[in-house]
Amino acid sequence: MSYFDVVEEIKKKKFYPIYLLFGSESYLIQDLEQKLIKSIIDEPEHGLNFSTLDLEETPIQEAILDAETFPFFGEKKILLLKNASIFKANPDKTKVEHNLKVLEDYLVDPVDHTVVIFVAPYEKVDERKKIVKRMKETGKVVKCDPPKEWEVQKWINMLASQLGVHIDEQGSNVLLEEVGTDLMAISKEIEKFASYVGENKQITKEVVENLVSRHVESSAFKMVDAVMNKNLGEAIGIFKELTKRKEEPIALLALFASQLRLILQCKLLKNKGYTSQQMSKQVKAHRYAVKMALEREKHFSLNQLYEMITVLAKTDEQMKRGEVEKELAFELLLHNLTTVAKVK
Repeated sequence: MSYFDVVEEIKKKKFYPIYLLFGSESYLIQDLEQKLIKSIIDEPEHGLNFSTLDLEETPIQEAILDAETFPFFGEKKILLLKNASIFKANPDKTKVEHNLKVLEDYLVDPVDHTVVIFVAPYEKVDERKKIVKRMKETGKVVKCDPPKEWEVQKWINMLASQLGVHIDEQGSNVLLEEVGTDLMAISKEIEKFASYVGENKQITKEVVENLVSRHVESSAFKMVDAVMNKNLGEAIGIFKELTKRKEEPIALLALFASQLRLILQCKLLKNKGYTSQQMSKQVKAHRYAVKMALEREKHFSLNQLYEMITVLAKTDEQMKRGEVEKELAFELLLHNLTTVAKVK
């Protein structure tokens, strides 16, 4: 089950006695925790009917005993069990001994007055394990991985709706260009926009452009545009501004290369007759990023793009070998790329 599926069920007040939240996107895990807690128990009951245990310090058999205990002055209680490595193929070594038979028995017939939320902040769980199979039968196993770029738009719209505002498509596009797919950063930005425009109002492109915090990814886009426009002075100016913000030239080079590779991929796919939607799925990029890449590819021939990527690879090698001072190497790179862009 996905994050969005669980959110829809929470809206419908449909809950399960057991949840296993796993994956590498901690923001989504924390968000689901909070949504479940707020929806299942009232605020005044939080101190009495909500508790957290760490399975690196507490045996599972003690946690299950807690789950079986009735809530105080309420119908439901929530038990949050963190660091649930017992679901991994190779559980982490802990100072406690877990009796998994107790958990297996509980999963067959869990109590109806407690919602147990297991948090496993790991990339994978072992779906061959009996406890995971029983978990799927009794409760919900939810994978919380970073969303694909084309899924982020859904996240933006959902978050804006929760805050009582609407963000238009142009505003979303600018936000994605500036922030990328970092969910925590997107969340903070939308909260800021919502506070500025007020409830039931629209977040426009102008609002986003005026208020958004500038991110390094958007600066890489702007450097590509400066090269595309054969404006070496602007490209170097953007680079110098980034170095003032302590950005590493090698990291910037990698980011710059990823933008050019996307432009090349989209140009090749366009020549094969792919639609922008098909390209988005093929290169696993947000449709807006594909749209921008398609606008840029018109300014470059295939030979230019191949040559630029070769120049980037050589500069990367020189930087890593220490043959040239990194900042000087990057400025020379921009000069060489701009020269290539001028040749048709």
